[in-house]
Amino acid sequence: MASIKNLKKDVNFVFGDIIEAVYVWQLTNPEKDATSSETIIDEAIVAFDESMEQINAKGIDNKKVHFSNLKKSIEAKGRALIDKINKL
Repeated sequence: MASIKNLKKDVNFVFGDIIEAVYVWQLTNPEKDATSSETIIDEAIVAFDESMEQINAKGIDNKKVHFSNLKKSIEAKGRALIDKINKL
């Protein structure tokens, strides 16, 4: 179960760092409109919630494949959000 615990920590760190990066951007760019940055924060929260639901899912037949796909999904969502931050 240590791997599930580490996966939960990774999810928390990834999406937490993304939200923190958006807040830093907002503080360094107070003259710009914050609606697009708030949208990124909302997307990060939704991605976090979805990831945690998938981690805590019961009745999974092949856990190894499930968690492997979940890791890839988390990485893809994180990269997409980082790309959006870079475009701000």
